[in-house]
Parts: sequence; C-alpha cells; structure tokens
Amino acid sequence: MFTPDEVAGVVDLFGALTREQANAALSELAYRRGEEPPEDAIDDALAAFALVGFDHDGDRLVAPGPAAFPELPEGAEDLPHILDIDGGVVDRAAIADAAVDRLRTEAVCAATLDASDRATALVDISYDIETWGGPDLAAIRALLDTVRDGTNY
Repeated sequence: MFTPDEVAGVVDLFGALTREQANAALSELAYRRGEEPPEDAIDDALAAFALVGFDHDGDRLVAPGPAAFPELPEGAEDLPHILDIDGGVVDRAAIADAAVDRLRTEAVCAATLDASDRATALVDISYDIETWGGPDLAAIRALLDTVRDGTNY
C-alpha cells in the first residue's frame, strides 16, 4: 500500500509520468517489496490532490500536486535505473491551471451534492494551490463555505 505522498514521491523522481508509467513504477516497487501491485494508489493520490493530471504535448501526465508532501518509499531511489522511463517535462503553469480547473469542478460537485466534508477538504486544497503559485481562489472558497455552513441552495 502506498500513501498519496509516496505516490507523489515516486512520480517526482521522474518529474512527470503518464498514468501507465506511474503504474509501472509503483508495480515494480511493490514487487521489490514483496507486495501486490497497488490498484487505487494513483486514483487516491489524484483525489487527494497529491497528484494532478495535465496535458502536455498530446500526452496526459501526472505530476506532484499542491497538496503533496512527496515522500520516497523504501527502494524507490532505484526506479530510474530499473525502468526505462524518461520523465516528462514539468510545466508548472500547466499543472497549476489543471489543479485550479479540477478544484472548480470538484467545488461545483460538492455544492451540488451538498457534501460538507469534501467542501472542507477542498477549502484546504484551495489554500495549497494559492501557496503553490495559483490564483486567488476566494470565490471558490465562498461557494464551498456555503456548503460547509449549510446555506447551499
């Protein structure tokens, strides 16, 4: 089992990876640790904003996200030598834009579903994105606050 921060750490070794490359890296690491390959690790990291998916030169890549504290799992430092994977170019602006777009989408979903727990998590993530160099997200937080305090209509 890999935490979202460990998944972000593995991806960070390469800069950015396709989902397939990230799966291959995690599977290799799990094999080396005598564990089953993780099935939901990338999805969990994306949900936690520890990874952000973005488009670059026609490829869909994942890179460490604004809520990540990348942590290398034991044995991960050998992955670049074991796998024949060239890391992707990290376009910080594209990653930040993708994180903001996803936050907006998730904020609307949280409001539509009246999901106060998710709204609370998204408020925290909005601050992470701003600290990361993203735009002012006060308007999104205002929407999320209506969900958190029960005034969502």
